[in-house]
Amino acid sequence: MEVSLFVFLISILIFSTFPQPAALRNPQDPVSSIGPAIPSSSSSTASPNPAARSVLQTPLAPALFVIGDSSVDCGTNNFLGTLARADRLPYGRDFDTQQPTGRFSNGRIPVDYLALRLGLPFVPSYLGQSGRVEDMIHGVNYASAGAGIIFTSGSELKFTRSMGEQAAADLISSSVFYISIGINDYIHYYLRNVSDVRNLYLPWTFNQFLASLLRQQIKNLYNLNARQMVVMGLPPIGCAPHYLWQYKSTDGECIEEINNMIVELNFGMRYMIEELSRKLRYSSIIFCDVFESSMDILNNHERYGFNVTSEACCGLGKYKGWIMCLAPDMACRNASNYIWWDQFHPTDAVNAILADNIWNSLHTKTCYPKSLKDVLAKRRRPN
Repeated sequence: MEVSLFVFLISILIFSTFPQPAALRNPQDPVSSIGPAIPSSSSSTASPNPAARSVLQTPLAPALFVIGDSSVDCGTNNFLGTLARADRLPYGRDFDTQQPTGRFSNGRIPVDYLALRLGLPFVPSYLGQSGRVEDMIHGVNYASAGAGIIFTSGSELKFTRSMGEQAAADLISSSVFYISIGINDYIHYYLRNVSDVRNLYLPWTFNQFLASLLRQQIKNLYNLNARQMVVMGLPPIGCAPHYLWQYKSTDGECIEEINNMIVELNFGMRYMIEELSRKLRYSSIIFCDVFESSMDILNNHERYGFNVTSEACCGLGKYKGWIMCLAPDMACRNASNYIWWDQFHPTDAVNAILADNIWNSLHTKTCYPKSLKDVLAKRRRPN
């Protein structure tokens, strides 16, 4: 009863707090005191949940809940009437099952690697799981490609019931909430100047607006007993193949106009989260600057083993940024040499590095004030 109520309430919680759109290589570090060794996606054998064999008997957190967009969508959009889908090859060709899953990558996404670090199985998509409690008790992925911080359809569900039973509340407070959202507010709204928004809001004003909305959504989660949250900043989409093509970059140089907007937003988000963390008692909220982490990879690509930095592995047009990845014939042979998988999304190899940095700053400091590993270590430390 407690678990069933928990699953029901957490579903309402996510969809009321972050409404969803209706349509739209490196080797891992050795096993440490916290976290299991992580096998690469290419070395895994096919199974319904390839991560199952890596689950710890005592996970570092009971569950992982994912809220976001295509950066962490693991199959939600497979069940929606939208063109924003990754349910066909070559998407997923380097995944554990070597089949498309709905992930916008050739393989794993960051939350897959983090789930293994936590000792959990891969978190199922909310619309893709079977509905059995045992399939959801370790977490649910609510991410949907096309989702954003701003949403005005008016179709959101409202949270109308209290948590009720203490066991469910304890489970939520001990779980990790991973939030990766906001890039579509730029891609599909601000950069396209929908409703003349760029003349109404300067970038800094728009960024403050986004940060204020996100702040309220984090507070909503906190009020429903979420305590451990990872809030991701936005990546350097000014370096994405689509914008290199659209802005006619000559030598693969990033579009600074776009990246400057992202840097401003990340600065505002980091400050907002630091301030919010001081006000919300017993919370552990970290901000992870994926822009900094991604730029470290771009600027030091040879050290990381990448030799193609501006062109996507899959797509058409200059930088493979004109037409999205639609067929296997459009893809490169070896994605591990590439930073970008398609117009907007990184390869599995980059996702692994980003996850390393979120977990323990293995390659470069990414999360503030501490890494996810440090958050969990502090929580598990006896008083």
